[in-house]
Amino acid sequence: MEIVNDRALLFVTSKADQVVALIPRAEIIERNGPLARVLVYWGLDEWRILRNLRIKVPHPIRGRYAWPGVFSPFAHQRTTAEFLAANARCYCLNEAGTGKTSAAAWAADFLLHRKLRKRVLVVCPVSIMDTAWRSDLFKTVMHRTVGIATGTKAQRTAVINSGCEFVVINFDGVKVVEKELAAGGFDLVIIDEATAIKTVSTDRWKAMARIMTPDTWIWAMTGTPAAQSPEDAYGIAKLVRPDSVPRSFTLWRDRVMHKITQFKWAPKPNAKEIVYETLQPAIRFTKDECLDLPDLLYVTREVPLTPQQEKYYNTIKKQMVAQAAGEEITAANAASLLNKLLQISQGAVYTDTKEVIQFDVSGRISELVDIIKSTRNKVLVFVPYRHVMQMLYDELEVRKLALIGDHPESFEVECIHGGVNATARAEIIKRFQTEDRTKILLLNPQATAHGITLTRADQIVWWGPIPSTEYYLQSNARAHRAGQRNPVTVTHLQGSPVERRVYTMLQGKVDLHQSLVDLYRQEVNN
Repeated sequence: MEIVNDRALLFVTSKADQVVALIPRAEIIERNGPLARVLVYWGLDEWRILRNLRIKVPHPIRGRYAWPGVFSPFAHQRTTAEFLAANARCYCLNEAGTGKTSAAAWAADFLLHRKLRKRVLVVCPVSIMDTAWRSDLFKTVMHRTVGIATGTKAQRTAVINSGCEFVVINFDGVKVVEKELAAGGFDLVIIDEATAIKTVSTDRWKAMARIMTPDTWIWAMTGTPAAQSPEDAYGIAKLVRPDSVPRSFTLWRDRVMHKITQFKWAPKPNAKEIVYETLQPAIRFTKDECLDLPDLLYVTREVPLTPQQEKYYNTIKKQMVAQAAGEEITAANAASLLNKLLQISQGAVYTDTKEVIQFDVSGRISELVDIIKSTRNKVLVFVPYRHVMQMLYDELEVRKLALIGDHPESFEVECIHGGVNATARAEIIKRFQTEDRTKILLLNPQATAHGITLTRADQIVWWGPIPSTEYYLQSNARAHRAGQRNPVTVTHLQGSPVERRVYTMLQGKVDLHQSLVDLYRQEVNN
């Protein structure tokens, strides 16, 4: 098959007479027995007719779309966008870090440009509303209007009624403005991290279902549609393609699980095949299949501070303001108070009497758990403060069941910090690199930034930033080095102004030791 001037398709088929009869702008070039070479105008209507004739041709987005934006799409992103633009209700199961957000943005923009869709609703976790969706929409389809529906009901309603072509809202926000969304004219809904609506009995799922109509296009995106159990696929499938699953969850469970005891179920041998057949049409790229990806990808997830953290954070800021008004700020006292703000942001702080105050950071922990669930390989979590690391280790131990399902014994979390001796450290690293059991390694960057190789991991999570560019770059190099077979994703968790500023400086390779006073003043003047 040949694409001619991005406007026509030239191909050989045995259905030439049918093609010419159904498509006015089609012509038989030459015949050779039962086969013929046909030239067909390459438009959406023509593409649909050819597809109905079971003639496999590329979607017009391949040649009839300008792919706007700061960056050119990778080959797998073009393929993903083509798939989405061709399917009204489907699943994008591309692995985390493969750029499916941008692919979906381009596909939606193509449909809007061709007036096949009027308005797009993106439903996703709070943490990626700004850092992933607003950012990627600005980089790819900056000519479109985008609104982030967050805050009070009135604020969300104002965004919905503004006429923005793309509206981004979090899952729990859907119920708050359900009627407004239903009346908002959204005929394409993109559900990112779709496992959030896996349970049909929740208010979250029911609100989502009520805003859909039979004509709504739905693209469900998740890299892990049934990571813990084949039961998890039911809610996603029932929302996207309700005819593909039984009417009740009980019937679905009977189809994919068998009962071991009165309270325990296990997947049937063919459960994976059933889930695969149910979640169709679907596309999936893994990171190791995307050979055109850059070696190092950066992702940011926003996790707001809890009220308790906000209270202590503001107390320290008042001290900083008072200090800035009364004396000259030195690098030493700037570092001390900025460290206090970073510790509060990350969940535990040392008092002047060396006691540790812990804060509620359940939102940040849930975000980390979601990242771990969506990662096929191993995970490095850099935790700058040792007292925070112990708290995080305890929380992950408690959440083993949520992370691994019914077999927590096959899943280990280990730690390396300054208190771990050389022999124990070497054993932990060896287990991590050679055995499957250790999935997560919590690392103190000051103790592990140099001299070790941890290439079994292709996901790095910074629990919070460290005010040292050298340690930041060297820590990332533990996985991003010779021996690494996959692109490495570096995920930043952030929730406070000081964290955002430090991450920006780290990625810009700014020497933070030389800029601590400037950073201090920015925080005071914020």
